[in-house]
Amino acid sequence: MNTNTLFPQYADAIRNLDINAIRDIKSIPQSLLLAQDGKISVHYIPFDYVNSKAKIVLVGITPGFTQFIDAMREAQKQLRSGADQETALRAAKQTGAFSGSMRPNLVAMLDYLGINRWLGIQSCDALFDHSSGLVQTTSVLRHPVFVAGDNYNGTPNMTKHQLLRRMLVEHFAKEAAQLKNAIFVPLGPKVSEALAWMAAEGAIDGSRVLDGMPHPSGANAERIAYFLGRKARNQLSTKTDADKLDKAAAGLMEKMAAIGKAA
Repeated sequence: MNTNTLFPQYADAIRNLDINAIRDIKSIPQSLLLAQDGKISVHYIPFDYVNSKAKIVLVGITPGFTQFIDAMREAQKQLRSGADQETALRAAKQTGAFSGSMRPNLVAMLDYLGINRWLGIQSCDALFDHSSGLVQTTSVLRHPVFVAGDNYNGTPNMTKHQLLRRMLVEHFAKEAAQLKNAIFVPLGPKVSEALAWMAAEGAIDGSRVLDGMPHPSGANAERIAYFLGRKARNQLSTKTDADKLDKAAAGLMEKMAAIGKAA
């Protein structure tokens, strides 16, 4: 459980929140605002729970508006039913973690790299079921970041923007400090860049960051298929850089081999 939690400060606001009145990002009440810098706003989400026993950490970029609403709805339900802080936070964190079409792609790539064998499970699909105690799902920007009323997509660069860089240090770095024995899987190049910056700052062990895997989004179907060996190089479109993917796969396999030996 994360002791570095903001939940007590926001519990009353969540309990009394009129969730149905929040129809878009701009209608999120000021009571949930963490920080703002011009068009960039950061809002609290009850994602403070940290599974310190996790062996693998799946790292997205930041929760989006839909995830924000789902988490608030679940936290409110828990609070109104009399649940304690840990129960409410755990339930809110588990809502919609890498659901939908993204999950099969993510599982296939993790299994391809042998992470399931390293974890001692048949498939990484179990991380979302009976082996959930092995995983921490999180975002490098833990609390939702919105830009001009839209979900943050990596612009401006979070390692160069003062407010966003502060969010990395004040939230994700402290979370990572509780997960020293885990491997980190960044989802997408923007997250990989942020974790590389944090490794350079000494906030995370770069040798335990498995960067270079294609983002599991369906938009990356061809890259994922090539990465998994399901599509031949001569069948690729010009949009897919096979050499880059080959280099990334080789690097990931090498890292996993080193991690396996060190275990």
